[in-house]
Amino acid sequence: MALAHTPDDTTVITQTPKKSLRVLFIEEYLPQEMLGIMWLSRAIKDAGHQTKALFVPDRDWVQKLKEYNPDVVAYSVMTGMHLYLAEINQRVKRELPGVLSVFGGPHPTFSPEYIETDGIDVVCRGEGEQAIVELLERVAEGRDFSDVQNLWVKDTKSGEIAKNPVRPLVQNLDELGQPDREVVYDAAPIYADCDRKVFVTQRGCPMNCSFCFHHAWKKKVYSANNKEYTRKRSVDHILEEIKQVRAKYNLKFLHFVDDIFNLKSSWLEEFCERYPKEIGLPFDVILMANLTTERHIELLRKAGCVYARIAIEAANDHVRNTLFRKNTTRQQLVQASGWITKHGIRLGSLNILGAPGATIEDELDTVRLNVECKVDHPMVSLMQPYPMFDITDTTTQMGYAVSSLDQFPVNFRRSLPVESDQKRQIENLHKLFPIAVRNPWLVKYLPKLIKPRWMYRPYLVLFMLHAEYLVAEQAGLYARAQGLKGPRYWTWVDFTYRLATKGVLRTYQAMFKGLERRFTQRAETLRVSLQMGDERVVAHMD
Repeated sequence: MALAHTPDDTTVITQTPKKSLRVLFIEEYLPQEMLGIMWLSRAIKDAGHQTKALFVPDRDWVQKLKEYNPDVVAYSVMTGMHLYLAEINQRVKRELPGVLSVFGGPHPTFSPEYIETDGIDVVCRGEGEQAIVELLERVAEGRDFSDVQNLWVKDTKSGEIAKNPVRPLVQNLDELGQPDREVVYDAAPIYADCDRKVFVTQRGCPMNCSFCFHHAWKKKVYSANNKEYTRKRSVDHILEEIKQVRAKYNLKFLHFVDDIFNLKSSWLEEFCERYPKEIGLPFDVILMANLTTERHIELLRKAGCVYARIAIEAANDHVRNTLFRKNTTRQQLVQASGWITKHGIRLGSLNILGAPGATIEDELDTVRLNVECKVDHPMVSLMQPYPMFDITDTTTQMGYAVSSLDQFPVNFRRSLPVESDQKRQIENLHKLFPIAVRNPWLVKYLPKLIKPRWMYRPYLVLFMLHAEYLVAEQAGLYARAQGLKGPRYWTWVDFTYRLATKGVLRTYQAMFKGLERRFTQRAETLRVSLQMGDERVVAHMD
């Protein structure tokens, strides 16, 4: 602040304009837009600073970095991608030695010792909107920021690390404003052009699943109760966001990524009553079987829901409810599935193989339960014992060897990072799982089919081909929901197009790798554009 004098010599206080900092988000292309960056960018811009995003691979990324000349460069990091993004950051530091690097997301939250990696200045644990704004304010004012809550800060001279506690969770999500989609869409137009966009109506989850980040985030990072941790945006707020996106960008289909869309019946009632009148676009959701009623399904169908996923995870009661802590009965899974298919909604399932102590017969029973539920789109993952997860403690206590984090797969549908005598059989079953669910006559042959270790790669090829077919099948569903017709949207036509295009891309990238980066960059953006309708945030043909 400064003193000023008016003509009548009255002294007044004026506000000295603060420095506006430039923040650059560096991210890898993923099959759907990144909501976390959007929320952070909204908070940063509201605080008077500037943001921009840069996606790699990009042959000109270093030039773009220098042109923007950021004060702060930020990364959102998942385990499996942490080494790659650390390498990117080291190059950033060589080009701009004075830039402040901040790493947030799941990996730094659960493995904050990641800050010891060369070139990393700050890691943010948990929700970052308030922390990043306070950090920027202090940097702009030239003040010390080593005690900012949520942050671990490394002293560049001594190497000492300040380990700060987290601040309380944001309770009123509406107060965060609307996510800034511009920061992502301007940097990567393929996300803006895609007619299927991602939305989220809540943060947190009341469940205590041992394999999911929520229980660790809730109990071990925040020490919060369910009321504090599980928060829902108002129907007004989410509908306003959808309207704003539709007014500015291409939007024909909504993908809700809430862990439990039907968490609150009163909220669901209001949403399903207003949504078709005010929005009227098709959408998909994830439901919790033990909370689902037939009334929920009727409401969702009338509102425009065309696809719903439920988390089966495992058929065996001990695995599902004791090891995984799903608190869901087999009857509830079958009943919820029946209501979904009864009302003409495509049924997807989420499953996990590789639980510690689970037998091959247990895993085969999960295939049978998916068949019994008549699942249209079975999705299956291999268990990943991430840091701070209770399932990780159980796995190690039972004597199973767990791979180091630096060896974790980027794609949790490829390999099981837990050593056991059954590892290869589980990985083989994982590849045949969705094929058998859609072709039940194969189930009785699975015990023999999964035994040959050498069949892993042939099965992987079959898995990728079948997964691509399911994506094409689902794309046809989305097209019909939007009123689109014609051969282009037929499943086999779309499947052939996707397969041929991705095959060409593979050859293209292999031929020009290391020779001309623009080819691989163009191939990468085309690959991502083909995957914009894929399930979850995983590329089927990676």
